Parts: sequence; C-alpha cells; structure tokens
Amino acid sequence: MTDQVTILGATGSIGRNTLDVIFRHRERFQVWGLSAQSRVEKLAGIAVESGAKVVSIGAGRTREFRCALNGQQTDIRVVEGEAGLKHLAEMPESEVVVTGIVGAAGLVPTLSAIRAGKKVLIANKEPLVMMGPEIMREAALSGATVIPLDSEHNAVLQCLPVSFRDESLICPTNPSTSRLEEHGIEKVILTASGGPFLYFPTEELDNVTPEQAAAHPKWNMGKKISIDSATMMNKGLELIEACALFSIEPSRVEIVVHPQSIVHSLVEYSDGSLLAQMASPDMRIPIVNALGYPDRISSGSERLDVGQLGVLEFKEPDERHFPCLRLAREVAETGGTAPVILNAANEIAVDAFCNGRIRFTQISEFVDRTLQILPVLIRRDLETVLEVDLKTRRVTKDLIMSAPGTA
Repeated sequence: MTDQVTILGATGSIGRNTLDVIFRHRERFQVWGLSAQSRVEKLAGIAVESGAKVVSIGAGRTREFRCALNGQQTDIRVVEGEAGLKHLAEMPESEVVVTGIVGAAGLVPTLSAIRAGKKVLIANKEPLVMMGPEIMREAALSGATVIPLDSEHNAVLQCLPVSFRDESLICPTNPSTSRLEEHGIEKVILTASGGPFLYFPTEELDNVTPEQAAAHPKWNMGKKISIDSATMMNKGLELIEACALFSIEPSRVEIVVHPQSIVHSLVEYSDGSLLAQMASPDMRIPIVNALGYPDRISSGSERLDVGQLGVLEFKEPDERHFPCLRLAREVAETGGTAPVILNAANEIAVDAFCNGRIRFTQISEFVDRTLQILPVLIRRDLETVLEVDLKTRRVTKDLIMSAPGTA
C-alpha cells in the first residue's frame, strides 16, 4: 500500500527534493496534493509529472493554472487562496503532509495538518518558532506525528534514544514536560556552516549585496533562507525550533560553527558520550529519513568517503559578527510572543535588504529595534499570534521607511 503525500511549497527546494525522493520510491509513495503561491506554470508541470489529484494556488489564479496545463490532466482539482491551502493540508485522502512553505505563511496550514492528525514533515521552521509548544500540544491531542526536515533537527532526532524520540515526536504525550534526565540527555548541539561571510571582515559586511548573501557555500536553498544563513538568523530560529520539538530549555541548546557541513548535529549524554549524525549536505537525506521512518531507504545522495574527509572544524560562533544569533537566544529565553516578533521583523528586514532599501548589517538592527518597541505577550493562541505578526510587520516597515538613508 502506498502513502499519499501532500507537498506544501512544491515549487521550492524542499518540494523539488521531496519529489525526487518520491519518484525514486513510487511503489511506496504517491503525490496527492501540491501547493504554490505564484509559480503557476512550474506547479502545472510538477502536477502533470507527479499525477497530483489536487493543487492549491494563490487566489484568482485558477484560470492561469488551467491554461498552463495545455490540456493535460484536466481532472486536477484546484483550490485557491488561504482557505484552499488550509483545506488541502487537512484533506483526509493524504496521510503525509510536507510543509515547505517559506515564512509565517506556513503557520495556518501546518497547524491544520497537525489538527487533522497527519504525519507532518516540517521543513517550514517558522510555525514552530511562532507557536512551537502549542503546535506540539495539538499533535498530542490529535495523534499527529511530527518529524523535522531541517537537516539539524532531523540529525538530532536520529541521535536521540528511541524512547525519548517516540514520546516527544512520534507519539507525543505531554510535550510541555522535559524528561531529559530520565533519558540521560545533557544537551543538543546544532551545527552551523557560518554561511558565505564566516571569514568576511566584520567591518566590510555593510557593503555586501543580496546576491553575495544568498550564495551559500554548501547548501542549495531559497534566497530568503540563504540570507538567513548568512546572518545566522536561520540558526537562531533553529534554536527556538529545537526547544519546541525536543522540550528542551534554551540553555541546553548549543550552537557551533562547522564550515564543512558534514556533521549536522550532535546529542551529548550524561556519561560524556557525544552522538553525531554525519552525511553529505543533501536535503534528500533528512527527507527520505522522515518519509520512510522508521525504515531506512535510499535517498540517491552522494555517499561520504570517510577516508577522504580530512579535517573537520568546529568553533564557537562570534556573536559580534552574527548579532542575529544573540537576538534569537535572548528571544528564546524570553518566550511568549517574542519569537513571533523576531520572525516577522526579520522577514520584513530581509525583504528590504533584498530590494536594496537597507544594508546587510541593518537586518539585525531593525529586528533589534522592533523587539525593543513591541510588548511581549504571554498568551499565544492562533488569533493572538497572527495579530502580533501583523503588527510587527507594520512596525518594522515604518522603522525602515522613517530611517535616514533608507528608501
């Protein structure tokens, strides 16, 4: 029997890699649904190739999608807008939902899939940043399975004891209660490549371009995520995500810079042992691990030749060089709606940088200023989170518009 899979964000890098894995294992997986906001022609091609039954697109684009099909597979059902995306995420015909939407736009469909009790493979870290503990509690109530696709968190998952892994993610019971000591876990160590500016003089970061910031030396990712990697905000968001996924305090999550991107994360145990997951920097590996769980199946990735690896470097990150990392750790300690503010302000600041309105170093500055302005709320239900997200975006936009020298 094959698993029916829905891919949210099918035209991005996560979607592309997920489809590659599915096509390698057609006897085990079939595509049920796909979504894309605006890349209609690309979505049409993927839908035809994969045999998708349903697609979700941006509001008002059904006719454009039908035209892009050129008369092929005209029986594909089309749903539109936010309501359509939510409906696709919770359709009962699909057992597995892969969330590859970039940014806060992935929150509502991710929550919908979890409330529907599905196996949810999360590559979109923002929902867990914005509402992590609440999402994990929803999974416990619905019986959903939550498996991370971020290479770092998937690596942690592989290094955890089976008992802790199952009660936290596979069969979540009480995700608000950390039971690390019972399983002999001391801390989680997330590795970071350091991005394209690891060895760049700090005083020269003012002048880097969006193209330079998006040129990641190891991973092939979308522009926004690549720029987050360059500022190391991506790693800060992953710290917050790890706290939610593994019910762990921020003080127990360490970040180390590892430029080779071979060791993806480590777990330290109370006896002093460190377990690490190593693999080529290829997103198909965490994707196939999550899709096939608990089985190990082929990913098609290049195998590591351990004898040829040479030296593997590890060092502490310089938070003066990467101030976004400091901001994220402070936000993780604060809790409440602080992560919502951090994420929304960063999305606006990164967009402004991509459009030439602010400098690279101003991304962290505008995020910091927004955090200082907005109050942190304890309550974090969906309505409150969406309101805070919207308000934050307005505040950060106003700060950028009113700053000297910005467009």
